[in-house]
Amino acid sequence: MATRKSVNYPGYSHQNPIPNASLIGNIVMSSIMNGTDPATRTMPADLASQVANIFKHIELCVEAAGGSPDDIIKVNFWMKQPSTGRASLNDEWVKMFPDEASRPARHTLQLSADSPNQVTCDFTAVIGG
Repeated sequence: MATRKSVNYPGYSHQNPIPNASLIGNIVMSSIMNGTDPATRTMPADLASQVANIFKHIELCVEAAGGSPDDIIKVNFWMKQPSTGRASLNDEWVKMFPDEASRPARHTLQLSADSPNQVTCDFTAVIGG
C-alpha cells in the first residue's frame, strides 16, 4: 500500500494544519490555493495579479511533489466574478498550457462574496503519468 506524503513548498502555507498538497503513489491533490505573492506573501488587490500568482503556486506545488505542469490533469477555480474574470484566467491558462491538444480539464465555480480572495483553486496531477 502506498504511503501518503504531505507536500509543502516555501512561499505558501495554510492557517490550518494542512499541507499544500498530498501525494499517494503518483497522484497529487492540492489543498486550496489563493493569489498571494509567493515572494512577499501579500495579497495584491487586482484580479490579474492574483491569477498570475495562483499559476505560480500551481507550478511550485506540482514541482515540490516531483512533477511539472504537464502532469496536471484537472484544475478547479473559484472566482468572485467568473463572467468578468475569465479573460485573466484564460491568459495565464494558455501560458501554462499552450498546447490546445494537451490541456488539463478545468472547472470554474462561483466564490462566495465574503471571501477575502478574488480567486482560489485546487488541482489534481498524476506524476509521470
